[in-house]
Amino acid sequence: MVVRLKEVIGALEVAYPTDLAESWDAVGLVCGDPESVVQRVLFCVDPVEATVDEAVDFGAQLVVSHHPLLLRGVHGVPADDPKGRIVHRLIRSGIGLYCAHTNADSAVQGVSDALAEAIGLTVTGPLVPHAEGARTGLGRVGELSETEPFHEFVRRVAHNLPTTAWGVRGAGDPDRPIRTVAVCGGAGDSYLATAAAAGVDAYVTADLRHHPAGEHLARAAVPGAEVPALVDVAHWASEWPWCQQAADTVAAALPDTVEVLVSTRRTDPWTVHAGAASDPGRALA
Repeated sequence: MVVRLKEVIGALEVAYPTDLAESWDAVGLVCGDPESVVQRVLFCVDPVEATVDEAVDFGAQLVVSHHPLLLRGVHGVPADDPKGRIVHRLIRSGIGLYCAHTNADSAVQGVSDALAEAIGLTVTGPLVPHAEGARTGLGRVGELSETEPFHEFVRRVAHNLPTTAWGVRGAGDPDRPIRTVAVCGGAGDSYLATAAAAGVDAYVTADLRHHPAGEHLARAAVPGAEVPALVDVAHWASEWPWCQQAADTVAAALPDTVEVLVSTRRTDPWTVHAGAASDPGRALA
């Protein structure tokens, strides 16, 4: 059976409807002929040189990425520009590129569902629903099967996500009991107050900044106030579990017709980590 690119797109857009994308986002087919035949599809977080290399080696006719290649307006894609070079190489190699970004974030069984599943949570609903009672929306709230101390929970997150130089960081009482958890794949510090309002014990996301995290934790000093402990992971690592979910979605929609591969190239930009709590460098009083 011949499968065309437009059929793969159809399966993706059933799972991740484009009308769920944020207004500022750029999702959909970036390059490629909808009528072209697709036999192999590579799934990745970032459409970069390393994942294009992997797609070429795999013999793929389509790359499905989470992050857009061309998020902001462009006036050209010359081959001597980093992004233009990727477009030229994809086209020369006969490979299409499709991006599912914030629509995959908000869809039922989307990016945060995959993150929640990876760390062993049973999802109970979205953190930021699109409407009251809606199943779609950003982030997820879930529960562990058993309560565990925060320091063990941080280790759980680190064990179940791919290793990065960024690592996994926890902020909060190491012995605090953790049972209910909010997660948000990608940068989620804009939802710190939402996670606190949800009454969860911990919040797992990426790219947490110093001041928002510090101000969030300081609210715990207010009598009667309680805020979730924080777990900060690498942006790429928080979204990588979605790649397998998306690959499984396409494989199930087009059984025995399309071969899928989840990228194993670590495209997190950070490559070196130095220092730890046991070796903090210059001692301070």
